[in-house]
Amino acid sequence: MAHIDEAKRIHLIGIGGCSMNGLALILQSQGHIVTGSDRERTAFMDALDKDGIRYSVGHTGEYVEGADLVIYSAAIKPDNPERVLAREKGIPELERSVALGQISERYREVVAVAGCHGKTTITSMLALINDMAKTDATIHVGGYVEFLGGGVRVGSQDLLVTEACEYVESFLTLKPTVALINNIDDDHLDYYKDIDAIVEAFEKFLALLPENGVFVACADDSRVMKLAEQSPLSVVTYGLTGGDYTASDVKFDAAGNAGFTVLRHGEPLGKVQLSVPGMHNIVNALGSIAVADQMKVPFAVSAKALNQFRNTKRRFEYYGERNGVKVFHDYGHHPNEIRATLDAAKRVPHNRLICVFQCNSYTRARTLFCEHVVCFRDADMVLVPDIYPGREKDTGIVHARDMVAAINRESDNAVYLPTFEEIRLYLDEHAEEGDLVVTVGSGDVYKQTRKLL
Repeated sequence: MAHIDEAKRIHLIGIGGCSMNGLALILQSQGHIVTGSDRERTAFMDALDKDGIRYSVGHTGEYVEGADLVIYSAAIKPDNPERVLAREKGIPELERSVALGQISERYREVVAVAGCHGKTTITSMLALINDMAKTDATIHVGGYVEFLGGGVRVGSQDLLVTEACEYVESFLTLKPTVALINNIDDDHLDYYKDIDAIVEAFEKFLALLPENGVFVACADDSRVMKLAEQSPLSVVTYGLTGGDYTASDVKFDAAGNAGFTVLRHGEPLGKVQLSVPGMHNIVNALGSIAVADQMKVPFAVSAKALNQFRNTKRRFEYYGERNGVKVFHDYGHHPNEIRATLDAAKRVPHNRLICVFQCNSYTRARTLFCEHVVCFRDADMVLVPDIYPGREKDTGIVHARDMVAAINRESDNAVYLPTFEEIRLYLDEHAEEGDLVVTVGSGDVYKQTRKLL
Protein backbone atom coordinates (compact mmCIF):
# COMPACT_ATOMS: atom_id res chain seq x y z
CA MET A 1 0.00 0.00 0.00
CA ALA A 2 1.16 3.53 -0.76
CA HIS A 3 2.18 5.69 2.20
CA ILE A 4 2.30 9.45 2.69
CA ASP A 5 5.85 9.13 4.07
CA GLU A 6 7.00 8.14 0.58
CA ALA A 7 5.39 11.12 -1.17
CA LYS A 8 6.69 14.67 -1.40
CA ARG A 9 3.97 16.07 -3.67
CA ILE A 10 0.40 15.02 -2.84
CA HIS A 11 -2.76 15.82 -4.81
CA LEU A 12 -6.17 15.69 -3.09
CA ILE A 13 -9.33 15.11 -5.15
CA GLY A 14 -12.30 16.55 -3.26
CA ILE A 15 -10.19 19.13 -1.43
CA GLY A 16 -13.23 21.36 -0.83
CA GLY A 17 -14.72 18.91 1.67
CA CYS A 18 -14.25 19.46 5.37
CA SER A 19 -12.04 16.47 6.16
CA MET A 20 -10.03 16.62 2.92
CA ASN A 21 -9.42 20.32 3.44
CA GLY A 22 -8.08 19.53 6.90
CA LEU A 23 -5.78 16.83 5.57
CA ALA A 24 -4.41 19.26 2.99
CA LEU A 25 -3.53 21.84 5.64
CA ILE A 26 -1.98 19.25 7.95
CA LEU A 27 0.08 17.66 5.17
CA GLN A 28 1.38 21.03 3.99
CA SER A 29 2.39 21.94 7.55
CA GLN A 30 4.39 18.70 7.71
CA GLY A 31 6.47 19.53 4.65
CA HIS A 32 4.51 18.08 1.74
CA ILE A 33 3.74 20.04 -1.43
CA VAL A 34 -0.05 19.90 -1.65
CA THR A 35 -2.42 20.55 -4.56
CA GLY A 36 -6.07 19.69 -5.01
CA SER A 37 -9.29 19.87 -6.96
CA ASP A 38 -13.03 19.89 -6.40
CA ARG A 39 -16.08 20.22 -8.60
CA GLU A 40 -17.13 23.49 -6.96
CA ARG A 41 -15.78 26.12 -4.63
CA THR A 42 -16.63 25.75 -0.93
CA ALA A 43 -16.16 27.88 2.19
CA PHE A 44 -13.34 25.59 3.31
CA MET A 45 -11.17 26.76 0.41
CA ASP A 46 -10.56 30.14 2.07
CA ALA A 47 -8.05 28.39 4.34
CA LEU A 48 -6.31 26.89 1.30
CA ASP A 49 -5.96 30.35 -0.22
CA LYS A 50 -4.40 31.68 3.00
CA ASP A 51 -1.85 28.85 3.04
CA GLY A 52 -1.04 29.17 -0.64
CA ILE A 53 -2.29 25.70 -1.58
CA ARG A 54 -3.04 25.53 -5.29
CA TYR A 55 -6.23 23.86 -6.49
CA SER A 56 -8.57 23.76 -9.45
CA VAL A 57 -12.33 24.16 -9.42
CA GLY A 58 -13.32 21.30 -11.67
CA HIS A 59 -11.46 18.03 -12.12
CA THR A 60 -9.18 19.35 -14.84
CA GLY A 61 -6.16 17.17 -14.10
CA GLU A 62 -3.75 20.11 -14.26
CA TYR A 63 -2.14 19.28 -10.90
CA VAL A 64 -2.19 15.48 -11.14
CA GLU A 65 0.86 15.07 -13.36
CA GLY A 66 4.00 15.15 -11.26
CA ALA A 67 2.22 14.11 -8.06
CA ASP A 68 3.78 11.30 -6.03
CA LEU A 69 0.44 10.36 -4.47
CA VAL A 70 -3.26 11.03 -5.03
CA ILE A 71 -5.69 11.07 -2.08
CA TYR A 72 -9.41 10.92 -2.85
CA SER A 73 -12.54 11.19 -0.73
CA ALA A 74 -15.14 8.43 -0.59
CA ALA A 75 -17.43 10.46 -2.85
CA ILE A 76 -14.87 10.35 -5.69
CA LYS A 77 -15.58 7.31 -7.87
CA PRO A 78 -12.96 5.31 -9.83
CA ASP A 79 -14.15 6.84 -13.11
CA ASN A 80 -13.35 10.37 -11.96
CA PRO A 81 -11.12 11.82 -14.72
CA GLU A 82 -8.32 12.70 -12.30
CA ARG A 83 -8.31 9.22 -10.77
CA VAL A 84 -8.25 7.75 -14.28
CA LEU A 85 -5.31 10.01 -15.16
CA ALA A 86 -3.47 9.02 -11.97
CA ARG A 87 -3.76 5.34 -12.83
CA GLU A 88 -2.60 6.00 -16.40
CA LYS A 89 0.47 7.79 -15.02
CA GLY A 90 1.14 5.07 -12.44
CA ILE A 91 0.54 7.42 -9.52
CA PRO A 92 -0.53 5.53 -6.38
CA GLU A 93 -3.86 6.38 -4.73
CA LEU A 94 -5.10 6.43 -1.13
CA GLU A 95 -8.65 6.81 0.17
CA ARG A 96 -9.14 9.69 2.62
CA SER A 97 -9.59 7.62 5.78
CA VAL A 98 -6.43 5.62 5.06
CA ALA A 99 -4.47 8.85 4.63
CA LEU A 100 -5.86 10.17 7.94
CA GLY A 101 -4.79 6.94 9.62
CA GLN A 102 -1.26 7.32 8.25
CA ILE A 103 -1.17 10.93 9.46
CA SER A 104 -2.24 9.78 12.94
CA GLU A 105 0.88 7.57 13.11
CA ARG A 106 2.99 10.74 13.29
CA TYR A 107 1.50 11.88 16.63
CA ARG A 108 2.62 10.90 20.11
CA GLU A 109 -0.97 10.95 21.42
CA VAL A 110 -4.18 10.58 19.42
CA VAL A 111 -7.62 11.28 20.88
CA ALA A 112 -10.26 9.72 18.61
CA VAL A 113 -13.90 10.73 19.19
CA ALA A 114 -16.42 8.17 17.92
CA GLY A 115 -20.10 7.34 18.15
CA CYS A 116 -23.07 7.29 15.82
CA HIS A 117 -24.27 10.65 17.19
CA GLY A 118 -22.55 13.63 18.80
CA LYS A 119 -18.96 13.02 17.70
CA THR A 120 -18.65 16.25 15.70
CA THR A 121 -19.95 18.31 18.63
CA ILE A 122 -17.70 16.61 21.20
CA THR A 123 -14.64 16.98 18.95
CA SER A 124 -15.51 20.66 18.44
CA MET A 125 -15.88 21.15 22.21
CA LEU A 126 -12.47 19.55 22.70
CA ALA A 127 -11.06 21.83 20.01
CA LEU A 128 -12.08 24.91 21.99
CA ILE A 129 -10.94 23.39 25.30
CA ASN A 130 -7.51 22.62 23.84
CA ASP A 131 -7.32 26.07 22.28
CA MET A 132 -7.98 27.74 25.64
CA ALA A 133 -5.62 25.33 27.43
CA LYS A 134 -2.90 26.21 24.89
CA THR A 135 -2.00 22.55 24.35
CA ASP A 136 -0.98 23.24 20.73
CA ALA A 137 -3.01 20.21 19.67
CA THR A 138 -3.73 19.48 16.03
CA ILE A 139 -7.50 19.30 15.58
CA HIS A 140 -9.43 17.49 12.85
CA VAL A 141 -13.24 17.87 12.89
CA GLY A 142 -15.82 16.59 10.40
CA GLY A 143 -17.73 19.86 10.39
CA TYR A 144 -17.28 23.62 10.10
CA VAL A 145 -16.21 25.09 13.45
CA GLU A 146 -16.67 28.85 13.59
CA PHE A 147 -13.67 29.75 15.75
CA LEU A 148 -11.41 27.54 13.61
CA GLY A 149 -12.74 28.99 10.37
CA GLY A 150 -13.07 25.43 9.11
CA GLY A 151 -12.56 21.94 10.46
CA VAL A 152 -8.87 21.91 11.34
CA ARG A 153 -6.26 23.51 13.55
CA VAL A 154 -2.66 22.71 12.69
CA GLY A 155 -0.58 22.30 15.84
CA SER A 156 2.36 20.26 17.03
CA GLN A 157 2.83 16.55 16.47
CA ASP A 158 2.49 15.80 20.17
CA LEU A 159 -1.32 15.60 20.18
CA LEU A 160 -4.00 14.97 17.54
CA VAL A 161 -7.68 15.28 18.43
CA THR A 162 -9.76 13.84 15.61
CA GLU A 163 -13.31 12.86 14.83
CA ALA A 164 -13.49 9.12 14.13
CA CYS A 165 -16.24 8.14 11.68
CA GLU A 166 -17.74 4.64 11.73
CA TYR A 167 -19.16 4.77 8.19
CA VAL A 168 -17.56 2.05 6.00
CA GLU A 169 -15.33 1.37 9.05
CA SER A 170 -13.27 4.48 8.30
CA PHE A 171 -12.10 4.78 11.91
CA LEU A 172 -10.25 1.45 11.75
CA THR A 173 -7.31 3.18 10.04
CA LEU A 174 -6.55 5.36 13.08
CA LYS A 175 -3.89 4.82 15.75
CA PRO A 176 -5.63 6.17 18.88
CA THR A 177 -4.25 6.32 22.41
CA VAL A 178 -7.55 7.63 23.83
CA ALA A 179 -10.89 6.58 22.31
CA LEU A 180 -14.26 8.07 23.23
CA ILE A 181 -17.47 6.29 22.17
CA ASN A 182 -20.60 8.36 22.73
CA ASN A 183 -23.15 5.81 21.51
CA ILE A 184 -23.69 2.87 19.15
CA ASP A 185 -26.86 2.85 17.07
CA ASP A 186 -28.44 1.17 14.06
CA ASP A 187 -27.17 3.65 11.48
CA HIS A 188 -25.50 3.28 8.05
CA LEU A 189 -27.50 0.16 7.26
CA ASP A 190 -26.68 0.70 3.58
CA TYR A 191 -23.20 -0.58 4.57
CA TYR A 192 -23.62 -2.60 7.76
CA LYS A 193 -25.74 -5.75 7.70
CA ASP A 194 -27.29 -5.11 11.12
CA ILE A 195 -26.64 -3.67 14.57
CA ASP A 196 -24.37 -6.61 15.46
CA ALA A 197 -22.07 -5.70 12.58
CA ILE A 198 -21.95 -2.11 13.82
CA VAL A 199 -21.06 -3.22 17.35
CA GLU A 200 -18.35 -5.46 15.90
CA ALA A 201 -16.84 -2.46 14.08
CA PHE A 202 -16.64 -0.54 17.36
CA GLU A 203 -15.01 -3.57 19.02
CA LYS A 204 -12.35 -3.51 16.30
CA PHE A 205 -11.93 0.23 16.88
CA LEU A 206 -11.22 -0.32 20.58
CA ALA A 207 -8.76 -3.08 19.69
CA LEU A 208 -6.59 -0.41 18.03
CA LEU A 209 -5.78 1.11 21.43
CA PRO A 210 -2.45 0.18 23.04
CA GLU A 211 -2.35 -1.65 26.41
CA ASN A 212 -2.01 1.67 28.23
CA GLY A 213 -4.78 3.29 26.18
CA VAL A 214 -7.90 4.84 27.68
CA PHE A 215 -11.50 4.06 26.69
CA VAL A 216 -13.88 6.94 27.52
CA ALA A 217 -17.37 5.41 27.49
CA CYS A 218 -20.84 6.96 27.71
CA ALA A 219 -22.66 5.31 30.61
CA ASP A 220 -26.05 6.22 29.10
CA ASP A 221 -25.62 3.78 26.19
CA SER A 222 -26.08 0.09 26.96
CA ARG A 223 -24.08 -1.11 23.94
CA VAL A 224 -21.15 1.13 24.83
CA MET A 225 -21.26 -0.03 28.45
CA LYS A 226 -21.26 -3.67 27.39
CA LEU A 227 -18.00 -2.99 25.53
CA ALA A 228 -16.67 -1.16 28.59
CA GLU A 229 -17.47 -4.10 30.87
CA GLN A 230 -15.62 -6.47 28.54
CA SER A 231 -12.63 -4.18 27.94
CA PRO A 232 -9.18 -4.89 29.42
CA LEU A 233 -8.35 -1.20 28.97
CA SER A 234 -8.50 1.61 31.49
CA VAL A 235 -12.14 2.76 31.26
CA VAL A 236 -13.52 6.20 32.16
CA THR A 237 -17.29 6.71 32.06
CA TYR A 238 -19.60 9.72 31.78
CA GLY A 239 -23.31 10.37 31.40
CA LEU A 240 -26.58 11.59 32.83
CA THR A 241 -27.55 8.23 34.31
CA GLY A 242 -24.24 7.66 36.07
CA GLY A 243 -20.54 7.27 35.47
CA ASP A 244 -17.27 8.74 36.70
CA TYR A 245 -18.34 12.14 35.33
CA THR A 246 -21.97 13.13 35.67
CA ALA A 247 -24.20 16.18 36.13
CA SER A 248 -26.36 17.37 39.02
CA ASP A 249 -28.52 20.44 39.69
CA VAL A 250 -29.42 20.75 36.00
CA LYS A 251 -31.30 23.96 35.21
CA PHE A 252 -32.30 25.45 31.85
CA ASP A 253 -32.28 29.19 31.16
CA ALA A 254 -34.86 31.04 29.05
CA ALA A 255 -32.99 30.15 25.83
CA GLY A 256 -33.01 26.43 26.65
CA ASN A 257 -29.32 26.28 27.59
CA ALA A 258 -28.35 24.07 30.53
CA GLY A 259 -26.37 24.96 33.62
CA PHE A 260 -25.22 22.14 35.88
CA THR A 261 -22.68 20.96 38.44
CA VAL A 262 -20.12 18.42 37.22
CA LEU A 263 -19.43 15.55 39.58
CA ARG A 264 -16.28 13.43 39.33
CA HIS A 265 -16.61 10.20 41.29
CA GLY A 266 -19.49 11.84 43.14
CA GLU A 267 -17.50 14.91 44.19
CA PRO A 268 -18.27 18.34 42.67
CA LEU A 269 -15.67 19.69 40.24
CA GLY A 270 -17.54 22.93 39.57
CA LYS A 271 -20.32 24.47 37.54
CA VAL A 272 -20.77 24.65 33.77
CA GLN A 273 -23.15 26.97 31.92
CA LEU A 274 -23.66 25.92 28.31
CA SER A 275 -24.62 28.26 25.48
CA VAL A 276 -26.19 25.52 23.36
CA PRO A 277 -29.59 23.95 24.10
CA GLY A 278 -30.69 20.39 24.74
CA MET A 279 -30.11 17.52 27.16
CA HIS A 280 -27.86 15.80 24.62
CA ASN A 281 -25.39 18.67 24.84
CA ILE A 282 -25.01 18.06 28.57
CA VAL A 283 -23.87 14.54 27.67
CA ASN A 284 -21.57 15.89 24.95
CA ALA A 285 -20.06 18.36 27.44
CA LEU A 286 -19.49 15.63 30.04
CA GLY A 287 -17.68 13.54 27.43
CA SER A 288 -15.39 16.43 26.52
CA ILE A 289 -14.70 17.13 30.21
CA ALA A 290 -13.85 13.46 30.81
CA VAL A 291 -11.32 13.48 27.96
CA ALA A 292 -9.88 16.87 28.94
CA ASP A 293 -9.40 15.65 32.50
CA GLN A 294 -7.34 12.71 31.22
CA MET A 295 -5.21 15.29 29.40
CA LYS A 296 -4.69 17.20 32.69
CA VAL A 297 -6.59 20.27 31.47
CA PRO A 298 -7.80 22.25 34.52
CA PHE A 299 -11.57 22.04 34.99
CA ALA A 300 -11.87 25.84 35.07
CA VAL A 301 -10.45 25.98 31.54
CA SER A 302 -12.90 23.34 30.30
CA ALA A 303 -15.84 25.12 31.96
CA LYS A 304 -14.88 28.47 30.40
CA ALA A 305 -14.48 26.90 26.95
CA LEU A 306 -17.83 25.12 27.16
CA ASN A 307 -19.54 28.36 28.15
CA GLN A 308 -18.13 30.01 25.03
CA PHE A 309 -18.83 27.04 22.75
CA ARG A 310 -21.37 27.56 19.99
CA ASN A 311 -22.75 24.79 17.80
CA THR A 312 -20.82 23.80 14.70
CA LYS A 313 -22.40 24.43 11.33
CA ARG A 314 -25.58 22.43 10.71
CA ARG A 315 -25.96 21.47 14.39
CA PHE A 316 -29.17 23.24 15.49
CA GLU A 317 -27.92 26.28 13.59
CA TYR A 318 -30.02 29.45 13.54
CA TYR A 319 -30.63 30.56 9.94
CA GLY A 320 -32.86 33.58 10.41
CA GLU A 321 -36.41 34.79 10.80
CA ARG A 322 -39.29 35.41 8.40
CA ASN A 323 -42.59 37.01 9.37
CA GLY A 324 -41.82 36.41 13.04
CA VAL A 325 -41.04 32.70 12.47
CA LYS A 326 -37.54 31.59 13.57
CA VAL A 327 -35.83 29.04 11.31
CA PHE A 328 -33.15 26.57 12.45
CA HIS A 329 -31.41 23.68 10.71
CA ASP A 330 -29.91 20.48 12.08
CA TYR A 331 -27.91 17.73 10.37
CA GLY A 332 -29.70 14.94 12.29
CA HIS A 333 -30.83 12.03 10.15
CA HIS A 334 -31.39 9.21 12.66
CA PRO A 335 -34.46 8.93 14.93
CA ASN A 336 -32.38 9.43 18.07
CA GLU A 337 -30.72 12.53 16.59
CA ILE A 338 -34.10 13.94 15.58
CA ARG A 339 -35.49 13.29 19.05
CA ALA A 340 -32.53 15.15 20.59
CA THR A 341 -32.90 18.05 18.14
CA LEU A 342 -36.60 18.47 18.87
CA ASP A 343 -35.88 18.25 22.61
CA ALA A 344 -33.45 21.15 22.16
CA ALA A 345 -35.91 23.06 19.97
CA LYS A 346 -38.79 22.77 22.43
CA ARG A 347 -36.64 24.48 25.08
CA VAL A 348 -36.29 27.58 22.89
CA PRO A 349 -39.24 29.98 23.43
CA HIS A 350 -41.87 29.44 20.71
CA ASN A 351 -45.56 28.97 20.02
CA ARG A 352 -45.67 25.92 17.75
CA LEU A 353 -42.75 23.69 16.79
CA ILE A 354 -42.74 22.78 13.08
CA CYS A 355 -40.27 20.16 11.84
CA VAL A 356 -39.32 19.80 8.17
CA PHE A 357 -37.68 16.41 7.73
CA GLN A 358 -36.07 15.11 4.55
CA CYS A 359 -34.64 11.60 4.71
CA ASN A 360 -31.37 11.31 2.78
CA SER A 361 -31.41 7.59 1.99
CA TYR A 362 -33.94 5.06 0.74
CA THR A 363 -32.32 2.42 2.95
CA ARG A 364 -32.57 4.66 6.00
CA ALA A 365 -36.19 5.52 5.14
CA ARG A 366 -37.16 1.86 4.86
CA THR A 367 -35.27 0.60 7.93
CA LEU A 368 -35.72 3.49 10.36
CA PHE A 369 -38.73 5.59 9.36
CA CYS A 370 -41.48 3.20 8.28
CA GLU A 371 -42.31 1.48 11.58
CA HIS A 372 -42.81 2.71 15.15
CA VAL A 373 -41.66 6.26 14.35
CA VAL A 374 -41.93 8.05 17.70
CA CYS A 375 -39.14 10.63 17.35
CA PHE A 376 -41.44 13.41 16.08
CA ARG A 377 -43.78 13.53 19.09
CA ASP A 378 -42.36 16.85 20.34
CA ALA A 379 -43.29 18.56 17.05
CA ASP A 380 -46.68 20.13 16.49
CA MET A 381 -46.33 19.59 12.75
CA VAL A 382 -43.97 17.53 10.54
CA LEU A 383 -43.58 18.42 6.85
CA VAL A 384 -42.00 15.67 4.74
CA PRO A 385 -40.73 16.22 1.15
CA ASP A 386 -39.54 13.53 -1.26
CA ILE A 387 -36.54 11.46 -0.17
CA TYR A 388 -33.11 12.86 -1.06
CA PRO A 389 -31.38 10.02 -2.96
CA GLY A 390 -27.83 10.61 -1.69
CA ARG A 391 -25.61 7.67 -2.65
CA GLU A 392 -28.54 5.47 -3.72
CA LYS A 393 -30.85 5.02 -6.70
CA ASP A 394 -34.62 4.99 -6.30
CA THR A 395 -35.68 1.36 -6.68
CA GLY A 396 -39.26 2.04 -5.66
CA ILE A 397 -38.99 0.15 -2.35
CA VAL A 398 -40.08 3.13 -0.26
CA HIS A 399 -41.63 6.56 -0.70
CA ALA A 400 -41.91 9.64 1.50
CA ARG A 401 -45.64 8.90 1.76
CA ASP A 402 -44.77 5.66 3.58
CA MET A 403 -42.84 7.65 6.19
CA VAL A 404 -45.71 10.11 6.58
CA ALA A 405 -48.11 7.23 7.19
CA ALA A 406 -45.76 5.74 9.80
CA ILE A 407 -45.35 9.07 11.60
CA ASN A 408 -49.10 9.62 11.64
CA ARG A 409 -49.71 6.21 13.19
CA GLU A 410 -47.73 7.40 16.23
CA SER A 411 -48.26 11.16 16.45
CA ASP A 412 -50.73 12.14 13.71
CA ASN A 413 -48.87 15.35 12.86
CA ALA A 414 -47.22 14.73 9.45
CA VAL A 415 -47.99 16.16 6.00
CA TYR A 416 -46.45 15.08 2.68
CA LEU A 417 -45.34 17.97 0.46
CA PRO A 418 -43.15 16.78 -2.45
CA THR A 419 -40.90 19.85 -2.89
CA PHE A 420 -39.37 22.59 -0.77
CA GLU A 421 -41.19 25.16 -2.87
CA GLU A 422 -44.48 23.59 -1.78
CA ILE A 423 -43.23 23.55 1.81
CA ARG A 424 -42.37 27.26 1.60
CA LEU A 425 -45.87 28.07 0.30
CA TYR A 426 -47.44 25.87 2.99
CA LEU A 427 -45.48 27.67 5.72
CA ASP A 428 -46.45 31.06 4.28
CA GLU A 429 -50.08 30.03 4.70
CA HIS A 430 -49.96 28.13 7.99
CA ALA A 431 -46.97 29.33 10.07
CA GLU A 432 -47.73 32.08 12.56
CA GLU A 433 -45.65 34.68 14.35
CA GLY A 434 -43.80 33.06 17.24
CA ASP A 435 -43.62 29.62 15.62
CA LEU A 436 -40.27 27.86 15.33
CA VAL A 437 -39.29 25.88 12.22
CA VAL A 438 -36.42 23.40 12.33
CA THR A 439 -35.33 21.62 9.15
CA VAL A 440 -33.68 18.26 9.71
CA GLY A 441 -31.61 16.05 7.42
CA SER A 442 -28.11 15.35 6.12
CA GLY A 443 -28.66 15.80 2.39
CA ASP A 444 -28.92 19.25 0.83
CA VAL A 445 -31.64 20.33 3.28
CA TYR A 446 -29.36 23.08 4.56
CA LYS A 447 -29.35 24.64 1.08
CA GLN A 448 -33.12 24.35 0.80
CA THR A 449 -33.55 25.92 4.24
CA ARG A 450 -32.37 29.27 2.89
CA LYS A 451 -35.35 29.25 0.54
CA LEU A 452 -37.72 29.23 3.50
CA LEU A 453 -36.54 32.67 4.61
